[in-house]
Amino acid sequence: MNSDEVLRKNVTRLREERGWSIQDLASRLNMDRTYLSKSESGNRAFKISEVDKLAKIFGVSTDYLLGRNTSSAENSHAAETIEQALSHVMSFDGKPVTDHDRAILQQIAEAYLKGRDPDEDNQ
Repeated sequence: MNSDEVLRKNVTRLREERGWSIQDLASRLNMDRTYLSKSESGNRAFKISEVDKLAKIFGVSTDYLLGRNTSSAENSHAAETIEQALSHVMSFDGKPVTDHDRAILQQIAEAYLKGRDPDEDNQ
């Protein structure tokens, strides 16, 4: 599978995991729904600027979207678990949690997990 196919697969999976329609994601990207649909189906390639926006919206790296994730399988699974958990957070302390908030929370959680001592889990 080439990087374009991986990108399309990852975008579709991440969108569906959040319960978003193509229109929902297109609105977040400030893009026409038909344009995004063509990109997801492979009839048009995503632009670099769109890949950047998608990474920010989903709270993942562009490397992850393109299938170039260099972290271990365990870290990858942890990142996906964090992402799924955060996708269900609607509010905190009575205030709505935005997509931007979720992306920041995901980055914090991933940074924590990458920096933690694995031996601490066994104590």
